[in-house]
Parts: sequence; C-alpha cells; structure tokens
Amino acid sequence: MTRMLAGMFVCSCVLAGQVALAQPPPAAPPVPPLPPVPPAPPAVFLPDLPLAIVVPPVPPTPFPLAALPPLPPLPFDLDRFDVGFPYQPQPTPKPDPDSRTRIRVVTGRDAGDLYEQARELIDSGRYERALESLDRVAAAPNSTRADAALYWKAYAQWKLDQRADALATLADMRKRFPQSRWAKDSQALDVEIRQASGQSVSPDGQASEELKLLALRGLMNSDPDRAIPMIEQLLAGPSTVRVKENALFVLSQSRSSRSRDIIAGAAKGSVNPDLQLRAIRYLGAIGGPENRQVLDDAYRATSDVAVKRAVIRSFSAVGDRQRLLALAKSEKEPQLRGEAVRSLGAIGATAELDELYQSETSPEVKNQIIRGMVASGNVGSLTKLATSEKDPALKRMAIRNLGAMGSSKTSETLRSIYTADTNPEVRSAVIEALFIQQNSTALVALARAEKDPAMKRRIVERLSVMKSKEASDYMLELLK
Repeated sequence: MTRMLAGMFVCSCVLAGQVALAQPPPAAPPVPPLPPVPPAPPAVFLPDLPLAIVVPPVPPTPFPLAALPPLPPLPFDLDRFDVGFPYQPQPTPKPDPDSRTRIRVVTGRDAGDLYEQARELIDSGRYERALESLDRVAAAPNSTRADAALYWKAYAQWKLDQRADALATLADMRKRFPQSRWAKDSQALDVEIRQASGQSVSPDGQASEELKLLALRGLMNSDPDRAIPMIEQLLAGPSTVRVKENALFVLSQSRSSRSRDIIAGAAKGSVNPDLQLRAIRYLGAIGGPENRQVLDDAYRATSDVAVKRAVIRSFSAVGDRQRLLALAKSEKEPQLRGEAVRSLGAIGATAELDELYQSETSPEVKNQIIRGMVASGNVGSLTKLATSEKDPALKRMAIRNLGAMGSSKTSETLRSIYTADTNPEVRSAVIEALFIQQNSTALVALARAEKDPAMKRRIVERLSVMKSKEASDYMLELLK
C-alpha cells in the first residue's frame, strides 16, 4: 500500500512539471515610443568677407607728442622683481679689439709694483701678458722705471718675433731718455735684434742664452779663476740683460774677494738699475760688515727710491737694527722712513721703535711706528701711548691696536682707559678694540655700568653680533 502511494506521488509531480513547461512565458512590458526629432534649421549663407580690412586714418592730434610731460620714474626697479616673464640672458659684450691699445694710467708709486709684476712675467716666458703692464709703467707720470719698461717691452716684442716693433720701441726709448742708464743695454739689444733678422728669433735666441748660461756655470765650477774675468767682461759687454742677470747670480755663488768686488760695484750703480737691485739683494744675502757698508754707501749715493727700498730690506733680512734706525732718522722721504720703521717692527726692535717715536714729528710715520710696535709685540709701549699720547688720532690708533694684542694682555688696560677717559671717541675706540678681541665679558661689564644711552647702545650693537654665552645671556637680560 505504501509503495502504491509513493508511486502515485511521483507520477503527479512529473505530470505537473510537464504541464508547466508546455505553457508560454509571460509577455514583457511594452517600450514607450521615442519623441520625434525636430527638423534642422535652414542653412544661412553669409556674404564673403573682404581679404583686407581697411582701417581709416587716425586724425592728427591737436597738440605735438613732444609737448607731453615725461612720466615720473617708478619708485622701484622692475628688474628686481619676478613678474612672471621668462628669463632673458643679456648678450655677452664683444671684446674691444682696441682695448690692448688703451693704457690705463697709474701713479708713479703703483708703477713700481707693476714693473715688478711685468719682470716676473718675462722671467716665466709670458711675454704677451707682460706687454700691457710695461705700457702702463712707461706711460705713468713721474715713473722712475719708464726707460726700463721700454727696454723690456722691446725684449718681449723680440721674443714674440715682432722685430720691427721691438726696434721702434728701442728707438723711442733712446729718444725719450738719451741719458738713461739703460742706453748701453738698449744699444746691445738693438744690434742683436738686427743680427737676428731673417732667423726664427724666439727659439734660437733663447737657446743661445741658455747655452751661454750653462757654459758660465760649468766654467765657474771647474775653473773659477778663468770664469770670473769672463763674467766681468760679459757684464760690461753687449749681452742681453737676461744673460747679465744670470751671470751675476753665478758670480754670487762664489766666495772669492774678486767676485764680491764685482757685485759691490754693481750694487753701487755701475750697471743698469735692475742689475743694481739684484746685486744689492745678493750682498744682503751674503752678509758681513764689509757688504753692509757697501749697501750703506749705495743708499747714500742714490736718489732712486727702488734702490733705497732694496737696501732697507737687505738690512732687515740680516737684522741690522742700528743701520735701520739711522736710516729711519735721517731719511727725508716719509715713504722710505715708513719702510725702515716697518722693518724695525718685523725684526722686533722694540727699544729702537720707542726711541724713534720720541723724535719723530710726522703723524704718518708715527702711525707706522705704532704698527711696528704691534708687529714686535710691544704691549708696554702701546699701553703707554694709549694712556698718555696727546694727539687724539694717534691715541685712538694705539687703543685700537691694543685690541689686536690679545685679551689676556690688554683687557684690563682697555677697561681702565674706558673708565678714566670720558671722551666719546676714545671710549668708542676702546669698544672697537674689545670687539676685535671678541671680549664679550669686558663689553658686558662696560654695558652694565654705562649711564650714557648712546654709548650703551653702541656696546649692545657690538654684543648683538657676537656668538658667546655672555653676550646671549645679556641680551636675554635686556629683554626681561
């Protein structure tokens, strides 16, 4: 019975499924119709435009444009602001081809330094660079090296294979300076240039000079008795100055009395000024009482400032205090007196500087003496001048230079000067001296005790740029 009921249930389920499959699916909902598309507007045909637009002429202005007042200048520079435009680099100016022919005039004092630079350039073979400096030296007013500059200009032109220009320069020199001590050397150079016509002058002439120098050195080492007379003859002969300079150097390596006599003669002026300067330096390097006396005689016999300066430097190199002091006292030219004073300071001649300061009348030279005291470390003399000097400018200079001597030596002295002297300029000099020392401790102490608002502000200004704990603490103290 149970099996019969189960079979009937299965049959009914299968029959129901077949009926369901035989029925059609439900219809989908209808799609609403689209709205009609509006018709396109009719085409509009525009007339053809003319190829060019004719602008009517501008009527003339009732007043001239030149009569308009100029616009006032802007209160600022537009170039200093970024206004959004791309950067446009300025074109590089083209070199002036005539710039080498324009000579910047220098003073006679600067001409000496330029001449030395030109000589160094020639010694290193940079002849083109030397020409500009030599032109400026030759054109300098009151130059004592104009004739020498023209000689070396011709020499440089010769080495650059500019023989015609070199001969013209030598002719100009003989015309401008007929009594020059370079006349003999210029004539010898003239002959050598003319003999070298048609040759490759620069390498051959240089090789000839080098061979002569090598031969001189070799002969001086092997047979000095024969070499010394030949060098003496060469110095008096027509060789170029370069050969003579090197020959003089070879001679300075000998310790024979004859070599010394030849160098002494050159130092006294028997040769051109350049050779004389070299001879002075060689005698100073050799040393000895006799050579120093030769240098002293050469100083008294000449008016050439360059020669006198070379003698002073030779005395300084050997530490001859007495001769330097004598020259500083007797020399009439302040520039040379200052040179002697600086040399005394460089060798630590404190007693001589004190003696010289008492007898000196020129404020410029006294300034040099104060600097010499600084160079020699003479704190005692500077302290004395800072406290007792009657000239206000010299007193302030002594005070400022005390600041360069170190705070451990001069701090208390500077503070005592500040307390004792009520002169604002003197007090300002003390402030500057302490600032040079970066002595914030002393400046803070002065600021706390100062009653003058202007002077206290000056001290605070200096403390505000000092990087120290004392200065920072005092700044915070002022802000409370």
